[in-house]
Amino acid sequence: MSETQVQEETFTLDEILSSIKRNHRLILWNDDTNTFDHVINCLVKYLDYTESQAEKIAWTVHTKGKCAVLEGSWTEVEVYRKILKQEGLTVTIE
Repeated sequence: MSETQVQEETFTLDEILSSIKRNHRLILWNDDTNTFDHVINCLVKYLDYTESQAEKIAWTVHTKGKCAVLEGSWTEVEVYRKILKQEGLTVTIE
């Protein structure tokens, strides 16, 4: 009976996650219905932005039409897309 040598390859959890994790971005779009205050409040409440960070994002959305507000796995980003959509914001995933 012959013995077969098996060589094991080991990976760290970070290596595994980075290999399967494709980054997706949550995009906030400009619209004619939401006020600056509402957008800022949502960004602070749900995405943990500071007041001044949220203001900068709101201005970027206003002047450029859109802004990426979150990056992560599809599952993470989808959770926040649903929340912000319920608040009436126009959001998509790229």
